Amino acid sequence: MNVTRRQALATGAAGLASVALPAGRVAAAAGPSPASLQPYASYWFPDSLPAGSPAPGVVWRSLAAWDPAKDPDLPFNRATVPLAARFAPPPPNATARAGLARVSALAAFAHTSGNPSQGAPTADFYALTHWAYLDELVFWGGSSGEGLVLAPNAPVVDAAHRNGVPVLGTVFLPPAAYGGQLQWTRDLVRRGPDGGFPLADQLVRVARAYGFDGWFVNAETGGGDARLGADMRDFIAYLRAQGTARGKAWEAGLRVTWYDAMVASGGIAWQNRLNDQNAPFFRAASSMFLNFNWDRAGLVSSGDLARGMGRGPYELWAGIDVEARGWDTSVDWDAVVPAAGPHVASYGFYRPEWTWTSLPAGARGPAAFHARDDRFWSGQRLDPAAPEAGPWRPPAASVADRSTLTALPFATTFNTGHGLGWYEKGRRTGESAWNHMGLQDRLPGRRWVIRTAGPRPAVGFDFDDAWRGGSSLLVSGALAGPAEVGLYEARLPFSEATVVELTHRTDPGSAAVRVELAVAVDGGVAYLPAGVLRAGGRGWATATVRAGAKLRGRTGRTLRALGVRLTAPDGGAVRWRLGRLAVRDAAPAAPAPPVAPAVTASRSGTGGTAELRLAWGAPAGAAVRQYELRQALPGGRFRFLGGTCGHAYYVPALRRTDGEAATRIEVRAVDELYTASAPASVTFRW
Repeated sequence: MNVTRRQALATGAAGLASVALPAGRVAAAAGPSPASLQPYASYWFPDSLPAGSPAPGVVWRSLAAWDPAKDPDLPFNRATVPLAARFAPPPPNATARAGLARVSALAAFAHTSGNPSQGAPTADFYALTHWAYLDELVFWGGSSGEGLVLAPNAPVVDAAHRNGVPVLGTVFLPPAAYGGQLQWTRDLVRRGPDGGFPLADQLVRVARAYGFDGWFVNAETGGGDARLGADMRDFIAYLRAQGTARGKAWEAGLRVTWYDAMVASGGIAWQNRLNDQNAPFFRAASSMFLNFNWDRAGLVSSGDLARGMGRGPYELWAGIDVEARGWDTSVDWDAVVPAAGPHVASYGFYRPEWTWTSLPAGARGPAAFHARDDRFWSGQRLDPAAPEAGPWRPPAASVADRSTLTALPFATTFNTGHGLGWYEKGRRTGESAWNHMGLQDRLPGRRWVIRTAGPRPAVGFDFDDAWRGGSSLLVSGALAGPAEVGLYEARLPFSEATVVELTHRTDPGSAAVRVELAVAVDGGVAYLPAGVLRAGGRGWATATVRAGAKLRGRTGRTLRALGVRLTAPDGGAVRWRLGRLAVRDAAPAAPAPPVAPAVTASRSGTGGTAELRLAWGAPAGAAVRQYELRQALPGGRFRFLGGTCGHAYYVPALRRTDGEAATRIEVRAVDELYTASAPASVTFRW
């Protein structure tokens, strides 16, 4: 591998502590101060620590000494959403193929030592939403100045799992030029008295305790010998096997992806293909991320060798470095995913958060980010049904998308996991910007399939108004005729009792809009009337469509896709928002409230504020999607404080109101239809 490419990968982790982050990042991103209760994603060195002292805000820890029973941040870092099953619907275009190439992504959400455990008060965040094309997310990080082992934070894992995507933590052993020490590699693969690997056991304990799916192992520290190479091979095999034995399931067990750097001799020699030098590590691991300088012949021979080993070619990720140039990166796409013929390998994006980090300083809003991210994954046309030909081949052009919509109830409020405020039933109850990926909804996977005889309207997430959460879906533009917007591919069973609810509105200045629910079932698409919204914006309204009764007699009894068809009956341009879409049978009953919320730690801040750690128990028998916290205000009003899928939350700045002696905080359980429980309260005394 050439020096530029080698440095690109090494500095992707080793340089994280010094990389300039976009403006607007949370001030605590450099790490916790001694006076802060802020919990962060966990990071460690394998065992021995560097010489000297850590930088301010960085805490050096040994993985060998980690004990979950003594980890005060564990409740904040534990993911709770199980990994969902998913299916591949028929692709929307002729070039994407199911069952062939897959996509991995190595993405950094913050510095190694600065990944908040429970979101942060900023909307300027890499709120990844294109889970439909991903088969694996690596929570990328690690550096010689902070720690080499990084566990993913709970919000990212919960969002990924809701969409059926496994998440891997990172084990990074950097080159000596970036502070790597061979002793750290030896620490990692040190054998115990029984011949096992104590630190592999620790990695399994971390994954099980935190609720994620495996590890990406990147060994780039030179100077090793054949003995070290054999120990690393056996370490990888042991790590994967222990994950299986201890019940952490994804496919056959704990997932381990190996990066193409160390070879069997123990030295570092990037092969850019699967061959005899790195095959022992591939055999031990679940998959291998090939270094960036691959070529067509090398990928073909790699696939042949993988098949000869009883493995598949799509267990090899051909690395594509998009950190610097994003969709302007030069890639030989036909070497990986030929437009004609079967795919050759899978591929892995290195640092796709370029769509966020490269936003201009004056245009860093969440809507601008999602417009760029949609272009990265869907193409410049934003039309997965007809992706354009050109030098950038978006995943939508080659890879079949997946969906997890297989059971009722299902609901979405088109919440992307960050926002400029928080809304409940159309009313803004949180004034501050925020991000928390665990609150992200299942979002449309295809951005955007629109069927119309006239010009396509613009479709996207909008953050100026919402029914619930931080965003809504906005369709705007002139409609020369009916325009059908595809939203979800599904395998949802329905009965005569099934109803679909749409909460929607027109904005001021919009023409009137006739709305129909577009439902694909066996035998075709049905258009079910959902009302006409008057021109000019009249507030939110909920239409209840008795879809099951209207579809009586259809064979299969399965909803295959959900969308909307919009018409401007009087002509003109429309601005139509969809704030909620729900499919259910029985009317929802509220879940039981959380159990015994308590303030577990507090610290006074400045200007009449305090930071708090809170915890509570899960209600018995309740199917809870998330928990939401709000502060009681005078006059019966409330201020949104945050939410989480887990049972602990950190409030960075509770604001005292009118010199009150005590503040009441309510915690509510929220189910899949966003029905909230009665509140359970805790009082904080100033």
